[in-house]
Amino acid sequence: MQTRRFAALAGLAAAGVALGVAEIVAILTGATTSPLVSVGGVVIDSVPAGVKDFAVRVFYTYDKLALSIGTIVLLAVFAAVIGILAARRAYIGYIGFALFGLIGILAAMTRHNAPWYAFVPTLVGTVAGAAVLRWLLQHEAGESATEEQRRWFLRTAGYTLLGAVLAGFASRWWSTRRGVEADRATVTLPTVPPNTVAPLPPEADAALPDLAPFVTPNKDFYLIDTALVVPQLTSGDWKLRIHGQVEKEITVTWDELLKRPMIERYITLACVSNEVGGGLVGNAKWQGVRVADLLAEARPKAGADQVVSRSIDGFTAGTPTAVLQDGRDAMLAIAMNGEPLPIEHGFPVRMVVPGLYGYVSATKWLVELELTSFADFDAYWIKRGWAAKGPIKTESRIDTPRDGGSPRAGDVMIAGVAWAQHRGISKVEVQIDQGPWQVATLLPVPSIDTWRQWTLKWSATPGRHRLTVRATDNGGDTQTDAVAPPDPDGATGWHSIEVQVK
Repeated sequence: MQTRRFAALAGLAAAGVALGVAEIVAILTGATTSPLVSVGGVVIDSVPAGVKDFAVRVFYTYDKLALSIGTIVLLAVFAAVIGILAARRAYIGYIGFALFGLIGILAAMTRHNAPWYAFVPTLVGTVAGAAVLRWLLQHEAGESATEEQRRWFLRTAGYTLLGAVLAGFASRWWSTRRGVEADRATVTLPTVPPNTVAPLPPEADAALPDLAPFVTPNKDFYLIDTALVVPQLTSGDWKLRIHGQVEKEITVTWDELLKRPMIERYITLACVSNEVGGGLVGNAKWQGVRVADLLAEARPKAGADQVVSRSIDGFTAGTPTAVLQDGRDAMLAIAMNGEPLPIEHGFPVRMVVPGLYGYVSATKWLVELELTSFADFDAYWIKRGWAAKGPIKTESRIDTPRDGGSPRAGDVMIAGVAWAQHRGISKVEVQIDQGPWQVATLLPVPSIDTWRQWTLKWSATPGRHRLTVRATDNGGDTQTDAVAPPDPDGATGWHSIEVQVK
């Protein structure tokens, strides 16, 4: 009689082989044809907005890693159960693997821009997994097996599972890096004329410990998107289609894009999921082509009040057409902080629109701009209950001292950042305990599209103190103290911290 634990191990090993083989095949067919990636993508697209928001709150920028681990755990449980059932009735194992294959094939074939051969990795992996399951169960160590037979089975199944997992990870790493890293390394950025570069005031950065630098390094810039695996698109394969309700449909290749007039601007981006005082906001120097220039060539028709930007993986964001034509420096960015876009930040091309939350504007791995209307189309996050137009709210944050910190009595520098992109910050005030609001010193900025550092010298006395900050934009509107969560159009409230002065 076959034991459950050996049969479960056989199921795990067979599933590992199925995924490992599928990942190896996906090297040839493309990373998005992997069953783990395509099924994970369907899960991401299908989960309610509340679940996604919960994942961002709990796991922060590691939300997709948590999803991947959760998917693998569920698959492992499914595989173990299939192995146990197959030990009793072999055909149940084959049915289980067929179900696994069918789900993977449907997920791969229904992804945006899926090639006709997207089913191949899942099919090949499923067949390989089923064959391994059959072979292991034929040699499975049952109750009557000798100790040597048991050890042989454990070694064989264990090494099979380990080899499959290592092969899968190696294949995933190779498929996500092959070609694109090398292609990015060969990109030579066009020279931007001096009159199109926004100079950075030398006093823009106070350079204080724990204070966010005025320019966020690429490696520290927040990452929030819906891509389970970073899309891999070379500059040679990239092209942009502008279509929909336009007088003239346009297709732009990479080489054609680089020949167009470029601008370089410091622009702060913020995620709508950012909590008050959170870190899902960053400032960078972007280089690219104005969206307004491209729209002028396409000539949107009357009533086309929305521009839907679409990623290579199918993600969509809807931006008001009027915003892209109102003179702000909305661009198709090709560079970030003086280097080609990092792959995870959208290489080769992404959208950057000052003044709007990223979910309605900052599409990475951009391949389409479709002119339509808000009445006719709801983009990815709008279908999940978020507001359609997402202008960024006036916000401020205390960076130093840290919440829970213990500065020494005497002069303490309180500092942080405030932002109200495309309106600009005119005043920042700090309150100590329940005392009067004190006006902080504002550092200079290159434009109204960036965050602004602020500082305030405080004569700290021993004891516990509460520090609160609020900002006012150039329109005279002061940040509200009304506390609201990120859903549906951005969090509000004043950022407060507590310190124990020694």
